[in-house]
Amino acid sequence: MTAPRRVFLFSGHMPDVPGRTPPRFPMDKVPAARQRIAGVLDAQGAGAQDLALSQAAAGGDLLFLQACVARGLRCEVLLPFEEDEFIRRSVEPVSEGERWRALYEALRPHWAPPRLMPRELGPLPDGANAFERCNLWLLHMALAQGAGRVHLVVLWNGDGSGHRGGTDHMVREARAHAACVHWIDARTLA
Repeated sequence: MTAPRRVFLFSGHMPDVPGRTPPRFPMDKVPAARQRIAGVLDAQGAGAQDLALSQAAAGGDLLFLQACVARGLRCEVLLPFEEDEFIRRSVEPVSEGERWRALYEALRPHWAPPRLMPRELGPLPDGANAFERCNLWLLHMALAQGAGRVHLVVLWNGDGSGHRGGTDHMVREARAHAACVHWIDARTLA
């Protein structure tokens, strides 16, 4: 397989669970997020010569993958758990979880079988965070194509809390490796 022209890597928020205070990514912001993700990909001329790398959680991940499929990108999904466990933990438990599960299933035929971290990297070491490890795995897969080719797209509220395995972690790691970061500020979604 030929090397991709560019690699679009994604990290972003899941939709809020009902009653989340303060709200971070409520369901009424999904259409604006979908539009902004598409806008970033279009501004970069993303297409069939490019690779998309992401997890496939409800919210930003699935919106990103949907936009990439629509533009003909080759999509690779890397998951921190076995697929059934990932769906239980990262697709279904949010607002309108059934809707997100349906989108996951609709997009699933458009990417190769998900790559599963426990099978490819082995058991999670003691004290390690699965999402943090998966972020690093995704980033290293992208960087292996050439650092100058990596474009990290993030749907993020800018919270620099240092949450292990969150979007803040991915942004810090990507910037440390000189990846180009395209930040969609979740606080500004109309």
